[in-house]
Amino acid sequence: LAVGWGSGVVTAWAPSPGGCELVQSTMDCTGRWLSSVPGNLRGDTEELLLDDNTIQVLSNASLLLYPQLWHLSLTRNRLELIEPGAFLSSQGLQVLSLTDNLLFTNYSLTAAALSALPALRTLDLAGNHLTEDMVSVLVWNLSSLESLSVARNIIMRLDSSIFTNLTQLLELNLEKNYIFEIDKAFEGLQRLQRLNIAYNYLPCLVGFGLTQLRVLNVSNNVIEWFLALESDDLFELEVLDLSHNRLLFFPVLPRQSKLHSLLLQDNRMSFYQRLPNGTSLANVTVQFLIIDGNTTNITTVRLWDELCHSNLSSLRLLDMSQNQVWGLPEDFLAQTPSLTYLKLNQNCLEAFHLSEEDTLAMLTELDLSQNQLVELGVEVGVRDILPNLQLFNLSTNRLRALPPGIFTHTRKITTLDLSRNRVDLCPQPGEAKSLPCVDVRGVETLTHLSLAGCGLRGLGSRPFQGTSLMHLDLSDNCQALSGDLGWLQDLVLTLQVLSLRNTSLSSTTVDFSALNSLVQLDLSGNSLATFPTSLGALKLRSLDLRDNCLRALPPDVAQVPLGRSLRELYLSQNPYNCCTLGWWDALQRVEGLRVPDRREVTCSHGSRVLSPSALPEPVLQSCRWQTADLALLYLVLALPTCLTLLVAFVVVFLMLKEKLLKMVKTRCGVSSPY
Repeated sequence: LAVGWGSGVVTAWAPSPGGCELVQSTMDCTGRWLSSVPGNLRGDTEELLLDDNTIQVLSNASLLLYPQLWHLSLTRNRLELIEPGAFLSSQGLQVLSLTDNLLFTNYSLTAAALSALPALRTLDLAGNHLTEDMVSVLVWNLSSLESLSVARNIIMRLDSSIFTNLTQLLELNLEKNYIFEIDKAFEGLQRLQRLNIAYNYLPCLVGFGLTQLRVLNVSNNVIEWFLALESDDLFELEVLDLSHNRLLFFPVLPRQSKLHSLLLQDNRMSFYQRLPNGTSLANVTVQFLIIDGNTTNITTVRLWDELCHSNLSSLRLLDMSQNQVWGLPEDFLAQTPSLTYLKLNQNCLEAFHLSEEDTLAMLTELDLSQNQLVELGVEVGVRDILPNLQLFNLSTNRLRALPPGIFTHTRKITTLDLSRNRVDLCPQPGEAKSLPCVDVRGVETLTHLSLAGCGLRGLGSRPFQGTSLMHLDLSDNCQALSGDLGWLQDLVLTLQVLSLRNTSLSSTTVDFSALNSLVQLDLSGNSLATFPTSLGALKLRSLDLRDNCLRALPPDVAQVPLGRSLRELYLSQNPYNCCTLGWWDALQRVEGLRVPDRREVTCSHGSRVLSPSALPEPVLQSCRWQTADLALLYLVLALPTCLTLLVAFVVVFLMLKEKLLKMVKTRCGVSSPY
């Protein structure tokens, strides 16, 4: 019920006849097992939600009592028929959702009902087993439509007759059908701005000429070619998604457009201007055979000329990950002065070179991970290269070093990922440089550094001096902690997250007590036999101790600063002793502490592996004996023996009392000579 005082409105949900709920002018009858539209709802209802019911027919009388209705949702019912006069009393209906029903059974009668909605703006017919012919009939007279979804149907072919009268359409969703051919289907949609044809079976898009379109999603098809219409007209296209297709070449884009996001992930694309073996295909042309009815046209394209004619000046996001790119054409990056995000990961790059012409002045994120890079070249000149770069991902390559002084140009770098490269960190000035190395000293903006799996052999030369590292990942470096650990002192004030997973760490190797800013620490996959005492004074929020050799944690772990600050603790894959679980019970009582792997935590008792949360009574009894005070145990064992001997002595004494007295008297009674 909605009650208003002045300009404020207090809204409350309240039950309504038929089990529905009312808030303001919206009636929610979702999931009420209704087989028809309730006839006892408020007459001023504007929005009626009937999702997840069992309605099969929307009759002529179903909506007579609700003339103010502008939003009706019948998603996931069993709707087979909407009678022709069902909407005559709801002329103001603007939004109609009929998703996941059975409208294919009586689509012609349903079409007659829809034609009586002059104000309809949004119609959702997804998941109704509709063919293209059925869709054409259903939307024939809906000239007011601005948004239409016919996703998840069985549409196979689109031609110019299907959407003829939808002159006001702004958004069209055709995803997850079986579309393999489009023949001038969108030419009459002069206002169309967003088109989604993802998850279909389109083999190519040739002669693309929808100049008014702003967003085109044709991902997850089988497209091998994308060729825009040869025209100097300005295309409004801003986002083009061609990811997850079978593109062989970089798409031939409009000469004039507003394109800012180009998604080409997961294709078979490469640039053939220069092949890895040195062969040049710069002058190679490709011929397209275009068959249109009885007309056959042959279009000849010089790939590199067409690439140069494509206007990439407004491009901000370019994703070419998961392709077969060996290298980029000359001056390719020079055509993208506005580029902000460049993703080239999971390709076949062996070298990547930047020159003054490829300054990429706006680039903030560059991802070259998972390639075969052995060389990263930077031509240092008067102008800065990558001056705004913040994230640089070079992980999983074959790099041995980075160009000297590269970070003097990338003055805003915050994140550097060099993991899975065989790199060494540069030593202090004056020390010998026997191998190529990476120098991050003095890079004050660097806050995140990943060196996981780099084969580092000690960090004794203080390679992080002058940085402000907050996140440092040294995982999977078995010898990283050998030698002098003075490098930790350079990170005392800033380091918050440290990963030392699988670094052969033993309990006495590292003193963590000085890292007062640390909030997250990963020590998993090491050889810790005892809990590092230096951790007790830290105020960590997350600690990972999985896969070590710990038999127990300190009994007072819940009382020290560490126990009071922890919010997440991983403990599994350790051989804990079932008889020393006092620390476990104490941790269960810590308020706000999560142990995400609680179910995987086990302890050992003899040859048995048990859950510490449910120890059998015989095990508990055995543990009580094992953990009892030994002095008390010896006393308890010796006491019965002592009592037995004492009783025996008393009995013997009483039995021999008279004889003993006589014997003493006899001996003591003899007079002694003086």
